[in-house]
Amino acid sequence: MRNLLRSNAILLFAAIAVFAMYQEAEAQRKKPTTKPVVVAEPNSAPSDISYTVGMSQPWTHLLEVEMRVKWTAPNKVAPKTELKMPVWTPGSYLVREYARHVQNFAVKDGTGKVLAWRKTTKNTWQVDTTGITELVATYKVYSNELTVRTNELNDEHAFWNNTALLFFVKGQLKLPSTVEVKPYGNWRVATGLPAVADRPNTFRAPDFDVLYDSPFEVSDFKEVKFTAAGKPHRYVISGEGNYDAPKLVADTIKIIDETVKIFGDVPYDDYTFILNTRGGGGLEHLNSTALQTSRFGFKPNSRYVGFLGLVAHEFFHAYNVKRMRPDVLGPFDYENENYTKLLWVAEGGTEYYSNLILVRAGLMSDKEYLGQRAAGIQALQNRPGRFETSLEESSFDAWIKYYRQDENSVNNQISYYDKGEIVTLMLDLAIRGASDGAKSLDDVMRALYIDYYKANKNFSDADFQRECEKAAGKSLDDFFAKYVRGRDEIDYNAFASVVGLNLNERATNAGRSYIGADLAEDAGRLTIRSIPAGTPAYDQGLNTGDQIVAIDGNRASQAFLQSYIADKKPGDKVRLTIFRFDKIREINFTLGSNDRKDYSFGSVATPTEAQQRLYKQLLNADLQ
Repeated sequence: MRNLLRSNAILLFAAIAVFAMYQEAEAQRKKPTTKPVVVAEPNSAPSDISYTVGMSQPWTHLLEVEMRVKWTAPNKVAPKTELKMPVWTPGSYLVREYARHVQNFAVKDGTGKVLAWRKTTKNTWQVDTTGITELVATYKVYSNELTVRTNELNDEHAFWNNTALLFFVKGQLKLPSTVEVKPYGNWRVATGLPAVADRPNTFRAPDFDVLYDSPFEVSDFKEVKFTAAGKPHRYVISGEGNYDAPKLVADTIKIIDETVKIFGDVPYDDYTFILNTRGGGGLEHLNSTALQTSRFGFKPNSRYVGFLGLVAHEFFHAYNVKRMRPDVLGPFDYENENYTKLLWVAEGGTEYYSNLILVRAGLMSDKEYLGQRAAGIQALQNRPGRFETSLEESSFDAWIKYYRQDENSVNNQISYYDKGEIVTLMLDLAIRGASDGAKSLDDVMRALYIDYYKANKNFSDADFQRECEKAAGKSLDDFFAKYVRGRDEIDYNAFASVVGLNLNERATNAGRSYIGADLAEDAGRLTIRSIPAGTPAYDQGLNTGDQIVAIDGNRASQAFLQSYIADKKPGDKVRLTIFRFDKIREINFTLGSNDRKDYSFGSVATPTEAQQRLYKQLLNADLQ
């Protein structure tokens, strides 16, 4: 019985196998004989990318953009192409979501056929591109914010950053591109990009890092050309102002010359200073800078020197940051945060040199310089946040903190600009002291320029410390551990004594009573703006936003409050009448003692010959 079943099973399996072979043969016979379909190469590079930027109705604040993307053949085009808008501008470390200003997006192929598209992320437009050779996208960007990192269009001018205006094709940031500008009326075009021959108002960028690093000014601007360090430079000035153009040029040449002396090289073919006499601030670029200041910001001399400091800061960035690049700062990821611990070098170090260069150029005296540094130290010492955040932490968290200051920032943050400048000064003094003046931070800057930029390398925090130690001829790990990675109080006089200086502390307010809150008066309302930790206001429960209406039944103004408190002693009690959340309150308040100190630099009693020599090396003046 078992043998019979086994034989029948074998016959059944054989029949099944034969049937399967028959089906496979039939399937092969019925297959079409057409040629195989060519599949597009994914993420294939376009052959050409170009933009046209128009401004036909400037009063609407809408810049009009046409983007053309071309491929050599249909089989070089991926089925879907992603157009993307950057979310931030290098040099300003905050995600700003420029895509929010985009409107009227439409896209066609080169024949005018409408292409399907969809939004896939906040800054991504995905377009169906199977079988085409050209994509033509049009859109408008609302531009009504004048800062050095954003865009403005009105009936006076157009200023824009390409990061806030022009899309890129995903994965194609290394491609070249051209930008044609169609100016309004009689306006002219200025940018650091080179012009395309025989094509008016058309400019070319070798890649998107350069394109996105080249702002535009379009207006009936004033242009002042000059030569410095053997290279052509120019000011492009939009707006009226109380500036003296010849003096501004002469002083700018001095700044350029002193900067070039540090590095011994001019790394650009030409340079453009774009100046708008509204707004405020500056932003660095490879061969240009955007500067903004009040039209009355050039007089008196104290304001003018402040503006020259801005010029020196942004020009120094042509070396420090734009070429000597801290770790992740270039090439850039334009869609995400680019984290670094070195913004204190990038910005604080640049701020240090901007003021030192003014001294070297004869545009600021050594006494003025020391007065400013003492004021900076005083501001830092009155900031409780110095115990909460290190320079490296401040640099790393710039994306979430520095550009989003709130009422508690004084208590939990420091500025990598302000403390960075102070620590950089102390670092320079440490190097000068350790080498007896044979070396300085200038040698570190030159090493970063030659050994990193010239070798096409970015530098890390470890690289920077190592270069400083080479110049000093000894370990500086204790310095970096305390003042860069750590939050220790700075031993100012340990460094200032190198050049025969002493940081003097004076308790000029000792014995005087105070509330301890930072107050602001606007339209007759006296409001608490911030409250530093450890002050009477902080300890006794005053809140940011409280409006102080009266003190001891007397109507409060800024002037009256200060004079009234000046007649009191620490420990005296007053009655504050405030509005909090639109409800009136009475607070019995005990005045505290104002122990905050004033700071100033002075020379040591009997400076040595070495101290006098090192002082003169640093500040180009005799120690007095």
